[in-house]
Amino acid sequence: MTSLRELEQLRAMVAGTGLSRRSLMRGASLSALALGVPTLLSACGTDSQVQDTESCKSTDISEKEKTVVFSNWPEYIDVDDNGNMPTLQRFQKQSGIAVTYNADVNDNNEFFGKIKDQLGGCEPIGRDIIVLTDWMAARMVGLNWLQKLDKANLPNVEANLKASLRSPSWDENRDYSVPWQSGLTGIAYNAKYTGEVRTFEELLTRPDLKGKVSLLTEMGDTMGFMLKLEGSDPSDFTQEEWDAALGRMEEVVASGQIRRFTGNDYVDDLNAGNLVACEAWSGDVIAMQYDNPDIKWVVPEEGLSLWSDNMLVPNRAEHKANAEQLMNFYYDPNAAAMLAAWVNYICPVEGAQKAMEKIDPSLVDNPLIFPTEDFLAGAFEFMQLDEKTRQQYDKDFARAIGA
Repeated sequence: MTSLRELEQLRAMVAGTGLSRRSLMRGASLSALALGVPTLLSACGTDSQVQDTESCKSTDISEKEKTVVFSNWPEYIDVDDNGNMPTLQRFQKQSGIAVTYNADVNDNNEFFGKIKDQLGGCEPIGRDIIVLTDWMAARMVGLNWLQKLDKANLPNVEANLKASLRSPSWDENRDYSVPWQSGLTGIAYNAKYTGEVRTFEELLTRPDLKGKVSLLTEMGDTMGFMLKLEGSDPSDFTQEEWDAALGRMEEVVASGQIRRFTGNDYVDDLNAGNLVACEAWSGDVIAMQYDNPDIKWVVPEEGLSLWSDNMLVPNRAEHKANAEQLMNFYYDPNAAAMLAAWVNYICPVEGAQKAMEKIDPSLVDNPLIFPTEDFLAGAFEFMQLDEKTRQQYDKDFARAIGA
């Protein structure tokens, strides 16, 4: 556990360098901050292949090599004004493990395309931790592409993981995954250029928004709302209901209502007014609001899409024990609060809300970081799919949006 003295040192690092998401532009990529970036892997290749995990095991050389390679999404870790990552610096000093941090996950399917040939062929991908969203993490579990975690190395996770996240249907005992952050998908709009957008239906039909709207390239996020609009349950739907929602998606695209489909890169266009409203992730919007008070977040009347991004150790990763040390570090409540104060997503760690009182009291009661059960009452998740159905639905969605 982080001591009070260490917490004060970490807070001093923040104060001394002006670490605050309020002072940084959300749209910039963290790729330039990486301590080392492996060559990106080819996105082309054959269909994904289920692996025999026993034959794909790799020797863990963590004792010999004190290093770990960590691939995450852009803007998803604390960064100070000098480009340093204070919590990672603390971990490296505390553990003696050097971290190569890469912000090279912009879209689940895009990243999957980079690594599928190697993992499908039982080859290393040059990474010890990758961070992927629930549905893609479930796909990786189903393909046997992940190493089982040693819970003896994860005492903080065992003690502090929130109860609501302990038993997802795709990894009931959390044998292969540790949540990094959770988040919500809803609506953002720029009040400088448009009035309030209260529903997903409005986003797709209002004439004054035509050509100035973006939706997400994440199939589960976007099609979850399309299923809602068709009166279906995104967590439990039939093929016929999927076809109806897909047909509605095709109609929306053909109408010209949607300017483009995006990953995190909707941020700059929304700030500039090139987009006036969009499907958006909660943490992005909080961050944008620090610099642009015209950016507004709306809980759509249709509900909120709830998801988690998860730390995973891929097959053939050689520094599994080092990776587990890093996972465990971020489940110390003080480290978790420091991270949450910057990324502004839902913190999965019990005790972090209390720790936030000393780090940034203004965030203690923010429902987008520490939501209550009542706030999440209308949230929904996308149904877990088998590999064959997932591949077909991804193809359907890509065709519908013209990807």
